[in-house]
Amino acid sequence: MQTIKEVAKMAGVGLGTVSRVLNDSGYVKESTRQKVLAAVEALHYVPNDVARNLRHQSTRFVGLIIPTIWHPFFSKLAYFIEQELYLADYKMLLCNSEQALEKELRYFEMLQKSQVAGIIMISYNDFPEPQSDLPIVTIDRIISPRFLHVSADNSHGGELAAQALVQRGCRKLLFLGSASPVPTEVNNRREAFVRQARELGVACTVYEETVLLNQEMTVVQNFLAQDIPFDGALTSSDLFAAALIKAMGDRGRACPEDFQVIGFDGIQDNPYFKPILATIRQPVEKMARKSVEMLLDKINNQAAGEDTIIDIEFFAGETIKPIL
Repeated sequence: MQTIKEVAKMAGVGLGTVSRVLNDSGYVKESTRQKVLAAVEALHYVPNDVARNLRHQSTRFVGLIIPTIWHPFFSKLAYFIEQELYLADYKMLLCNSEQALEKELRYFEMLQKSQVAGIIMISYNDFPEPQSDLPIVTIDRIISPRFLHVSADNSHGGELAAQALVQRGCRKLLFLGSASPVPTEVNNRREAFVRQARELGVACTVYEETVLLNQEMTVVQNFLAQDIPFDGALTSSDLFAAALIKAMGDRGRACPEDFQVIGFDGIQDNPYFKPILATIRQPVEKMARKSVEMLLDKINNQAAGEDTIIDIEFFAGETIKPIL
């Protein structure tokens, strides 16, 4: 691998001159600059971004901390975040916390020590407010008023789900999902759903358990064991909706003939899945790109910025009936 010393030797200049050309800092005569660039090209020299940026106390790396790469919503979010960072000439360090607070804290410390330019994170734990000057953007949860925040309009999603089910004849509504030990946007889905149901004059049951993201069927089975009647449900995620449809089908109950279900997230976008799930689609791509935009603005300009709420989309699918 060629070194900066060899570039300087071929161009007939000092190391400082090569550094100023590569970093586009300080005055260098145009003729000298062209000599350096010609040497760089001839030697196929690739600057060491990490070493160069560490000398400036930052890198072009951005850390992403997510609860799990296993869940389709988070993997899709990570995909679009990486794509947007790449277009801006930044690199992403993916940290898969497995919903463990200890891992989140260790990853956060590691990213700080690695002198990343900023962090995008999602935590559903009681994450303590970091004493850090790093630019930070959170998604789906407000950790600190000092950090910018991006989320979907979960309240609107809850309202639309209740309205859609009642319009289709449901009178015993259910909200089914996982409970969080800390306030999250999922709470807004549930609260808006329950509030709208009451305003529409129908009964509404809430059943939640604190579980990991891959334990949807356990929660569904525990709920069904209580034999609570319902004819329309909003679940906290599409995976919960799929688990409910499967468990009810095993009991001889068909969807949407015997009960109707609306999921939340919009991760099932392949028409080969049957039935096609009715869902509240979160704007994953928009959320990802906006979080990167806000973070890079903060990194480059140190501007205050504003929290962003992005509207959702209701998709009728095949797990609810046509409007009566």
